[in-house]
This record gives sequence, C-alpha cells and structure tokens, in this order.
Amino acid sequence: MSALTEQIQSIPADPLLGTILSTYTFIALSDTRFNECIYLQIKNKVFIQNLTAYSKAVFLTVTTGTMLIVFSLLGGKEDLFLLLNINLGVTADVFFHYITYLGDGIMWAPLTILVIIYRRRFLPLALAAIIISTLIVQTSKHYVFNKEVRPTNNISINKTAIHTVEGVELHGNNSFPSGHNTTIFSIYLIACLLINRRYFWLAGFFIALVTGYSRIYLAQHYPIDAGAGMIAAVITLYLSNLIQQKFDDRKH
Repeated sequence: MSALTEQIQSIPADPLLGTILSTYTFIALSDTRFNECIYLQIKNKVFIQNLTAYSKAVFLTVTTGTMLIVFSLLGGKEDLFLLLNINLGVTADVFFHYITYLGDGIMWAPLTILVIIYRRRFLPLALAAIIISTLIVQTSKHYVFNKEVRPTNNISINKTAIHTVEGVELHGNNSFPSGHNTTIFSIYLIACLLINRRYFWLAGFFIALVTGYSRIYLAQHYPIDAGAGMIAAVITLYLSNLIQQKFDDRKH
C-alpha cells in the first residue's frame, strides 16, 4: 500500500478522522486496490488520522463477537453461560451492577450532546447509529428471535447454578441479541472515530468488553447474545458511515 500511504502522509494532520474510509479499509483490509480506489474517491471528504485505530477497534469487536458466537454454537450456549456466569464476590456484584448502565440506551443522550458541541459535522453519524442499532436490536428481539428466553427462564439450566445479583431485575424473554452490547460497542466505535488518542481504541475496548460481560455476570444474557450485539454494532457503524458520507456529499 505504498501509494496509498504516500497519499495519506501528504494530507495535513487533523484532530478528527475518516469515517467512511476506515470502515471500508477494515472490510477490505487485504485488498490494496480496493482500499486505494476508495481513498482516491473520498480523500477530500473525510479525515484519516485514526484510520489504524478504528480498524483495530472493528477487528477486535468482530473477532471477539465471532468467537463468542462460535464457541456458543460448538459447546452449547448454556454451558458457556454457566462457565462465565461465576460468583466473583460482593465487590464484583456491585461493580457489574453499576457498570452495566453504560450499555443502557440512555447513554446515547450524552454522546449526542458531545457530538453537537465538539463534532457537529458527525451528527448524522451519531443519529443514524441510534436509529439503526435500535431497529436491528428491537426487530431481532421481538420479531426474528422473539422466542429466545433469558438464562433464568431456560428450563434446561439448573436455576441453582446461576449466579444472580441482589437488586437486579431479571428479564425473562427477548434474549437475542444483547441491546446493551450493541449500544456500548456502537458508542465505542463512534468514539474511536472522533477521539484522537493513541491507545484509546484499546482502553475503550476494555471498557466496552467489561460492560458487555456484565450482562452475562448479571444473568441477563448468554455469551452468544453478547457476541451478536458486538456484530450488530459493527453493522450499525458501517451503515451509519454510509449515511454520513451521503451528508458529506451534499455539502460539496
């Protein structure tokens, strides 16, 4: 990718980064000609400073999500759930009880406000992500996989083997996919697009992963639900980036 690298280096550094290019680069990471073609088409419309960081973030998310789904299918989603839903003590109970709120839909509100204040250009990206992620999750939960029950409602699991946390309201149905995982990983990927910090993609992934795991620890979801939520987040950002590109095109 020498030609593409020279073109990227020729553009002045900018605190923002490319939205569309970075997604396309991940999807076709091994296809130099495809990436170079896409770059030449949109190099004047996007920022590219955090291209590598965003690509790593997407790669980590897809890889982890895929592994959770594959291991669940091969080893049984109930068995993997029981393996990960272990009692780590009172401190962990309190910690996961509260960190799980980072995946609540309400977290879109502060993100949107911050985008309006500091990155107004990317407001279409944020709004599209909210709408698309909601459509994916709610359509899947209530129409496509509406018969998927939560762990505590699964008659094949011994209830005494499930670790639950006092004060946490347990849901019974609409397990697949995890809405909290979709939300936190969508926010994480958007943040990778808008925050120019060297290792943010790694620190952000850890926070998103811990938040996602809280859904398993609190007996609200299976690992396969969490994995599907991660994949849904990547799809959300891919489609949202396309919408962002449309808005950018209209301004030029």
